[in-house]
Amino acid sequence: MAGNTISLLYFAKLADDLGVTNEQYSISEKLSLGELKLQLSQRGEQWQDLKAAHIKCALNQTLCDDNTLVKFGDEVAFFPPVTGG
Repeated sequence: MAGNTISLLYFAKLADDLGVTNEQYSISEKLSLGELKLQLSQRGEQWQDLKAAHIKCALNQTLCDDNTLVKFGDEVAFFPPVTGG
């Protein structure tokens, strides 16, 4: 099963709202980050935040956008914007 999965990581308030910090997610083929967000958002109301413009994404620890292709074995992180003081 590991051959067709990706690792999903959720951080900060997003992780609190979703009630999960990480998971293995099965995909059947390469898909764009936008398509992944759409699939995940279908899980329920609290998952709709993943599609919000302010939620940032990183693929294998590099910031990316919705057109970025996700493939087997990748790590996708979702997090709200970070502010400093």
